[in-house]
Amino acid sequence: MPVISNNRIKTVKSLSQKKFREKYGLFLVEGEKLVDEVSKSDFTVKDIFKSDEIGEETMKKISCLSTPSPIIAIVEQKNYKLSDINFQEVFKTKNDSLFLGLCGVRDPGNLGTIIRIADWFGIDAIFCSGDTVDVYNPKTVQATMGAIFRQKIIYEDIKVVIQLFKDAGKPVYGTFLDGENIYSKNMKKEGLILLGNESNGIPEEIDKMVSERLFIPSYPVNISSHKLLKSPNKTYSTSESLNVAISSAIVCAEFRRQYSAI
Repeated sequence: MPVISNNRIKTVKSLSQKKFREKYGLFLVEGEKLVDEVSKSDFTVKDIFKSDEIGEETMKKISCLSTPSPIIAIVEQKNYKLSDINFQEVFKTKNDSLFLGLCGVRDPGNLGTIIRIADWFGIDAIFCSGDTVDVYNPKTVQATMGAIFRQKIIYEDIKVVIQLFKDAGKPVYGTFLDGENIYSKNMKKEGLILLGNESNGIPEEIDKMVSERLFIPSYPVNISSHKLLKSPNKTYSTSESLNVAISSAIVCAEFRRQYSAI
């Protein structure tokens, strides 16, 4: 059985922290499905550890999961930039290019789920503000279920990104409580969709740059005819807000639905 040095174990384990991921330019990929996904992608796999080769005790030492998976890959990061997207070509030749802009999404699970949703709905790229959680956080990577290896995630000043779209005459959408009902609004099939922080939404300075304000309506239910309820004429209110990942799914689905061929 191969022996891994304590220094090597320490280095791999350190990738659970952002400062060491940035230092080494590496991140962890755990689980058979995710390792299979990264192996098929154009990401560079630097090393692979298997529990049946190095032993379960060693896997426990390097894993970020409470129950270690049987395989872990060490992968080189891809740090995409705005220059990696040919906006002139995209704006000129495609009229169905949708992009997401994330303003301060802090929860790694939310970010991972949004990346997975973006992959499902054919989003061209995701722009993240500097205060958005690190895309290579182990919890984010797990939540993407492999979508991270197919999506371009670019960390950039969101105001710079918005200006790019406005200068090209493309709509910039945002979700707000005072926006227009997303189900009754005729939206273009291209543009930038902004999603805000889990607690505070889209920042005020960004709010002012949005050209199209969207609202996802809730549906309080009047169930006066329901015989099982003690208050038959009561109208029940809903939750105060939606999880940002759920909001992203609803918005992306509605954009694609409006222009899907039936």
